[in-house]
Amino acid sequence: MKITEILKMRMGFSFEVFPPKNEQPMEPLFETLAKLYDFKPDFISCTYGAGGTNKGRSLEICKAVKQSGHEVVVHFTCIGNTRADVKAFVAEYIALGIENFLMLRGDFPVGWNGTHGDFAHADELTAFICGEFPDLHIGVAGYPEKHIDALSFDEDIAHLRSKQNNGAQFIMLQLCHDIVAYQRYVERVRRAGIHIPIIVGLMPVLARDPIIRMTVSNGCSIPAELANILGKYPDDADSFQKAGMEYTVKQIHRYIAAGIDGLHIFTINKWRNISKILKTSGIRITN
Repeated sequence: MKITEILKMRMGFSFEVFPPKNEQPMEPLFETLAKLYDFKPDFISCTYGAGGTNKGRSLEICKAVKQSGHEVVVHFTCIGNTRADVKAFVAEYIALGIENFLMLRGDFPVGWNGTHGDFAHADELTAFICGEFPDLHIGVAGYPEKHIDALSFDEDIAHLRSKQNNGAQFIMLQLCHDIVAYQRYVERVRRAGIHIPIIVGLMPVLARDPIIRMTVSNGCSIPAELANILGKYPDDADSFQKAGMEYTVKQIHRYIAAGIDGLHIFTINKWRNISKILKTSGIRITN
């Protein structure tokens, strides 16, 4: 089922996972997926590494998710990909019955100053895919606090409008802890004539260093409430996790109250604390 068809019926709910490194076993991730299925997600998205690393494992994961009866959103970037690469890659997923894709520029590997492929930006990749495979359903990324490489917010919104004009049908947001910033972003996007659905990306607050690293590396702000938690428990991992999970539950409620098209949980391939958060929030009941 196409993602926008789901979003027309209800607020979407989904998870993101990523392929383990090649030297790591796949079984822990498959266990995580089995536990996440209990929450009846509308879809699972799967990333792959910079420069196309782990692309084969991404295919394996997407195949397993699809065979479990769940919808899949496949991540694909411009990094290192020619037009021929893209056509071959997409054909593999179509053969599995997958129709939803997320098109990204992608992060440059260390030492690169461009994509080293036929596409410089996600709008170009989106236009090519929509031209070659018109039946596919294409999503693109959005950045509530501006893409870190964009020179201005106006430039970033213009790029998003270009993605829509080139065929994008839904937007999946990068993490954002600031609900007010998200609301301002939606207002700005809609004024720019961008009308496609917006799915919120939520990063659960579970460990101090990773949340700082992910937030700072993406150019996101840290609201006062989260900053207080970061400052209060610098050396107490258990207390930090407890406070962070409580904060995440509040964030879920705040986003829903703000009126969202969909909620996408970045799981970091974990399920235990994600399950606790979802059960506490009350937005998903398991059997």
